[in-house]
Amino acid sequence: MNVNEGTQLSTRIAAIQMTSGPEVIPNLETAGRLIAEATAQGAKLVALPEYFPFIGASDEARFAAREVFGCDAASGPIQDFLSSAAKKHGVWIVGGSLPLDCGDPAKLLNTCLVFDDQGKQIARYDKIHLFAFRKGTEEYNEARTIQPGTSVVAFDSPFGRIGLGICYDLRFPELFRQAGAEKPIDLFILPAAFTETTGKAHWEILLRARAIENLCYVMAPAQGGRHPTGRMTHGNTMIIDPWGEIVARLDKDIGVIVADITPDRIAKVRSNLPALEHAVLLKR
Repeated sequence: MNVNEGTQLSTRIAAIQMTSGPEVIPNLETAGRLIAEATAQGAKLVALPEYFPFIGASDEARFAAREVFGCDAASGPIQDFLSSAAKKHGVWIVGGSLPLDCGDPAKLLNTCLVFDDQGKQIARYDKIHLFAFRKGTEEYNEARTIQPGTSVVAFDSPFGRIGLGICYDLRFPELFRQAGAEKPIDLFILPAAFTETTGKAHWEILLRARAIENLCYVMAPAQGGRHPTGRMTHGNTMIIDPWGEIVARLDKDIGVIVADITPDRIAKVRSNLPALEHAVLLKR
């Protein structure tokens, strides 16, 4: 359903919200149930949140869970799960994020993999911007254990041109504009695990801004609620339209939201406000 090809059919997409724990298998079981729920509601594209296989695992456990990229080589249970679920349900899956081996025993990649409805892996994005935050006793420093990605990723699909980001990437509008430099993006998908502190302050504002700036849909599947380890994530999984209007939202805890995305809506907004054309002219 690429607006650039003039197709006028709508497509139902789904964003999954989880409150993942530190053990992989129970989280995969929850994700599988929610994928089935989404497809039962007619979704053709389903997206999982950042680190859906675990939240709150120790560094040792996260390193132990690293997989070698390439599910065709049976590289690990997480990639196998995503491929099998996509094929089983005949649905495209954006696999939130999972830990991949980066060749450094002290670090890992935080990676989003996309699988088509035949279970074939067709896109990969390694998180570029690594979260750092300190306020009182709350402190995060992803660069300590994560190796940053180096490439912006966008790809064509039956649902339009899709761009990928992960969580903290949301704060860097230049990544989104660069993703659409070759061809405008119809849908950005941003798996996340925003903290409650930063999410309460900025999550909705930033998501709506990225949709407005790029005149496209934004789908943001999130971790939401109090995790078994005590960590609180902001949740508020959303699907936002090209005018910045929230068309579906889930506050906290586990669940699925769905929405229909339509190329007519994208085309109308871009016709009314040709900001992307102006941005291209500004570069020349």
